[in-house]
Amino acid sequence: MKLLKSSILLISVILLTHGVGKANAFSGFSLQQIIQQDTTKKDTTKKVVNNNSSIDQKVEYKAEDSVKFSKDKSIIYLYGNARVIYGDFELDASYIKYDQKSNTIFARGIKDPKTGRYTGRPIFKSGAEGTAIADSIFYNSTTTRAKVFGVFSEQEGGFFSGGQSKKQIDDELHVKNVMYSTCNLPHPHFGLMISKGVVTEKQIITGPVYMIIEDIPTFLGLPFAFFPKPNKRTSGFILPTPGEDATRGFFLQNGGYYLGLNDYWDAKFQGSIYTNGSYETSLLSNYTKRYKYNGNINLAYASFKDGLEGTEAFANPTKNFSINWSHNQNANAKPGTTFSASVRLVSTGRNSYYKNTAAGTTYDINAIATNTTSSSVNYARAYPNGMNFSLGASSDQTLSTGAISLRLPEATFNVPTFSPFDSKTRVNEQKWYQKITVGYSLQGTNRIDTFDSLLFDNDGLKRLRSGFAHSIPVNMSFTALKYLNFSLGGTYNEVWNFQNIKRTYTSFADETYTYREDTLSGFKRAGSYNLSTSMSTKIYGQRNFNPNGKIQAMRHVITPNVSFSYSPDFTKDGVGPYRDARDQNGNRILSNGLPIKYSIFEGMAQPGSFGGPSAAIGFGVDNTVELKVKSKSDTTGAGSRKIPIIQGLSFSGSYNFLATSYKLSTIGFSGRSQFTDKLGINYNGTLDPYALGPDSLNTGLRIRRDRYFFQEGKILPRLANFGFSFDYSLNPEALKRKNEANDKIGDAANKKGLNDIQSEQLAAISRDPNAFVDFNIPWNFSFSYSFQFTNDGNTTTTSNTLNFNGDVNLTPKWKVTFNSGYDFKNNGLTPMNLAIYRDLHCWDMSVNWVPYGAYKSYSVTIKVKASILQDLKLSKRQGFYSTYQ
Repeated sequence: MKLLKSSILLISVILLTHGVGKANAFSGFSLQQIIQQDTTKKDTTKKVVNNNSSIDQKVEYKAEDSVKFSKDKSIIYLYGNARVIYGDFELDASYIKYDQKSNTIFARGIKDPKTGRYTGRPIFKSGAEGTAIADSIFYNSTTTRAKVFGVFSEQEGGFFSGGQSKKQIDDELHVKNVMYSTCNLPHPHFGLMISKGVVTEKQIITGPVYMIIEDIPTFLGLPFAFFPKPNKRTSGFILPTPGEDATRGFFLQNGGYYLGLNDYWDAKFQGSIYTNGSYETSLLSNYTKRYKYNGNINLAYASFKDGLEGTEAFANPTKNFSINWSHNQNANAKPGTTFSASVRLVSTGRNSYYKNTAAGTTYDINAIATNTTSSSVNYARAYPNGMNFSLGASSDQTLSTGAISLRLPEATFNVPTFSPFDSKTRVNEQKWYQKITVGYSLQGTNRIDTFDSLLFDNDGLKRLRSGFAHSIPVNMSFTALKYLNFSLGGTYNEVWNFQNIKRTYTSFADETYTYREDTLSGFKRAGSYNLSTSMSTKIYGQRNFNPNGKIQAMRHVITPNVSFSYSPDFTKDGVGPYRDARDQNGNRILSNGLPIKYSIFEGMAQPGSFGGPSAAIGFGVDNTVELKVKSKSDTTGAGSRKIPIIQGLSFSGSYNFLATSYKLSTIGFSGRSQFTDKLGINYNGTLDPYALGPDSLNTGLRIRRDRYFFQEGKILPRLANFGFSFDYSLNPEALKRKNEANDKIGDAANKKGLNDIQSEQLAAISRDPNAFVDFNIPWNFSFSYSFQFTNDGNTTTTSNTLNFNGDVNLTPKWKVTFNSGYDFKNNGLTPMNLAIYRDLHCWDMSVNWVPYGAYKSYSVTIKVKASILQDLKLSKRQGFYSTYQ
């Protein structure tokens, strides 16, 4: 609204004539005249009007057609593309008249005799103030009063047009019949007609204000209005959205109040009420300090009465809550130090926040299906020598079961690898012992694993588990025979726990047993180590074809690797944390002829990695195949390009010489094949080298036997599992534009340093096909497919997932989008979302419809595009009901 004063008035007009009696003129006829103003004659009896202008500043004027003077040369007439410049301010019009005696200026356009159109309207430009257009302007510099007729100007997304504006001597601005709109047309589609009003520096007071749509006055208006006009954030009411829920009744949703506290933080209170007695409320506060930090806090609470009146669900409403806090520290605030927070806690079980509120009324299917949430608060410090320290707290929550795992606090300290035998002043090549590197890392954890309903019980803190883990890696790398890369090393690990378990076993005559487990307080430690070596190289193979053909060459790159690792037996009683299971008589308890052992660190903060003896050789191979083909886009015919046919097809496994059985591991493989520029397939699987045989109970089921497949006469190992996935767009241009939009959002996110919650919200936008409504793309259809196969030797299971989305322009202004999938298990469509968009120039209309499923709903919204009038909308929504899922 501050535009009414700065744009309509256009201070440029005022400054054009302030204190300037004579001027330096530049005309289209090279007419130049310099007349100094007489400053010796002063009337001290008259009041001097301070017009805040300099008498030394010059006014420049010119015209393409002609410049004329009155007989006494006190009036200057400018015709044809006339221009007047005063400092940073400019005035252009077809006709300008400047009277030096009365200090008045008048500018207007002209009527084209051929077309009858009014052209050459006065245009004002004032530096950062932008431009404004008017039918005509009159200004008196003596009285500092001005009149503007038929103004059209823009500032901060709003446009003023028509009517009259008059500036008074006390800087008040009187307006009459001025229309305000966010439509950028000279003749706007809609607007708020201000019949009359007074504009001051800090406020606007108007008489009757009413809305006009397509030149038709409506009943939407006010007899008078008062608008504060401070140069800071302003507070105000947020209008609710009316609608209807299937069982909760009619509602007013997301109404409230915005509180603009200051430039550093604000608050938004919102709430929703339903006619059956349900309600929701939320508080969102954003805070920021430039170059220091920014963040937000979002608290939400809801009470829902579901079902019919008189039922238990109605009498015992669900209590839903959500607590979100995000905080980011600017990277330049404290170099080397970071602090961030991403906290998300929600109600679970029957009171599931995402399910009962439809993900906060967003109807995001991915958010509604969320089963786990994570939170973290972290502080980190990096030192100039490379060492770093971090301290944080985190939690993991399972919504379906209410299980929660808290780690508070959790600390880590890392020392980067360094060469203890090398010298910083060395100038010769490294000797073998100077290549040895050593590192160190420390991790401390306090952890509680429980359920949210038991977290705050009296015994809650007794579930606390505390401990430290130390790791010291030692490594040395070198190259032998030019092509072989070797690595030798080992790692020492040690864990400290301040709690441990003790199991008391009881055996029975039928060779069964039970045990009681007690958690004991006390410091216990255990250490382990391993030694390892590895070797890798690259093998290149290339086959050249006809250089003038479509396929010119093929290259195959093979990267084999072999490793060996050794670790002793840490399961022996007294060597590591393992203890023998003994009954009430002190005898060992056996299972299948082998003694049972348990770790005293099982379930503790640092369980460590303690296993039996291992001397394993690992092997793997990675393959990449590329084709060199003739480029179609090269007009010279000599260009070529590479197509990766197979990317990273790898096989890996291991063989443990000290294992008592099943020494060879399963063989895993994965890779990616790029068939075209737009279609690529990811695949992975596992090969089981062991044969199957009948179980000992003759149940008809087959079990793995410690015999290899070829010992049973099989040619190939059993495929235990296999999966592949791909996605494709039938309209490459649409996919390209969507990827570009995602990239822009991703770049903005990286610059702002979003936290986990904000990144997840951003990902939800990126994967939403309706988030990018591009009317320049006439149609698009894209889909993704994933297939999974498992075979345990007795049964095979397969799962298929197909998702598809697309859009089509019915007309240049109508677009329909859809998003759904196919459930192969139930032979039906997954929840579908249909949306219709209509571009109405300065307005838009959207219809969102979920036609079936637990969250069946629809909404219709017609609103102004500009955010400055975001509350100017008409909405209708019918909600969902999900009790009987």
